[in-house]
Amino acid sequence: LASPESSVSVSAHNAAVGLAKAPGSTGPWEKFCFGLDASALQERLFVSEENVDGFLGTVLCPSFCSQSALESQPLIEVLDVTEDRIQIRLK
Repeated sequence: LASPESSVSVSAHNAAVGLAKAPGSTGPWEKFCFGLDASALQERLFVSEENVDGFLGTVLCPSFCSQSALESQPLIEVLDVTEDRIQIRLK
């Protein structure tokens, strides 16, 4: 993390944390953890094609599915992510 570029904004009913990657750090972030202390962290995934594929793969086809069932799963593509919406295409 690049600490000077990171920020925190807290109000009575909300908190926002802005994170910035350190120079030289590349690629998208896959997940983040949050919580009151290190012993009670919760994990959340950022929206990406890989994370959406993994999530829907577990929801649409639990571990008992055969390989042929996995191969017939739809292709999921994340097209756009904004604060107001997420656009995903299924093939």
